[in-house]
Amino acid sequence: MTVAAPAALAPATSGAGVRGLTAVRHLARGALLSLAALLLGSTAQLLVLSGVQQHNSQHAAFDELRAQLALGTAPVAQTDQQGRLLAPGTPVALVDIPELGLTQVVLEGTDSSVLTDGPGHRRDTPMPGQSGTSVLMGRAAAYGGPFGHLAELAAGDTFTVTTGQGKARYRVTDVRRAGDPAPAPLASGKGRLVLVTATGPRFMPSGVLRVDAGLLSAPFQTPAAVIRSGTLPDSEEPLARPSGVPWPLVMWLQALLLAAVAAVWTWHRWGRHQTWLVFAPVLAVLGLQVATRTTELLPNLL
Repeated sequence: MTVAAPAALAPATSGAGVRGLTAVRHLARGALLSLAALLLGSTAQLLVLSGVQQHNSQHAAFDELRAQLALGTAPVAQTDQQGRLLAPGTPVALVDIPELGLTQVVLEGTDSSVLTDGPGHRRDTPMPGQSGTSVLMGRAAAYGGPFGHLAELAAGDTFTVTTGQGKARYRVTDVRRAGDPAPAPLASGKGRLVLVTATGPRFMPSGVLRVDAGLLSAPFQTPAAVIRSGTLPDSEEPLARPSGVPWPLVMWLQALLLAAVAAVWTWHRWGRHQTWLVFAPVLAVLGLQVATRTTELLPNLL
């Protein structure tokens, strides 16, 4: 009796160890599957899907801006008609640069989330066409890279920007990189537009490119500024990243990991074909969602 007791416990102990090892294997395989889905999703998001997303967003923004221009309700200041600050992402202008074959709706704001949908207007500067220095920022590579060819502009090139106040004409005066001298201060009543994007290899920004353009047409009426210069959050500066904890990314990552572990478990329970049929679409969707939230953490001019 005393000899048989340890022998009777041995199979149970061995079974528990096997189950523990199997659980660890499931977790490890689920983690590897999550990593693969994340890498594939990020690559697809940056190279292909981000451009499609930006294209669709531009269509929607163009329809909204066109309707507002027709009704005379397009924004012409930092605030709307009720005196509230314009919401980030609000369409405010249409920039047309024939030399680059570029026509883009400009949105209010310059953080990473706004610039995924198109070029953004720096909120502490006047609207294009008004007196003073207006600033527009846009991505160089991801999400369609609308400002990716700004370096091809040269002094003397002209372009237009349409707002709720009309069409303003600009002429390029300089293309600046880090270390180049800044333009002379504007004379009273004059206007300037600065187009800003990233320099360096695609998807690897190394600096900031600025294109200065002088206002050729008569300046529009310039409302008093509500947002003082230099008061914007760091996330709206050139090459900035979002601030705060990226909670949406955290939640999507958790969902992706749980789905990957479940896929590994069902692989052993149901079989290969049934698992692929059920979990392949789920993992693809979750991987793209994680990839989208991840690319939003990259520099806003990338």
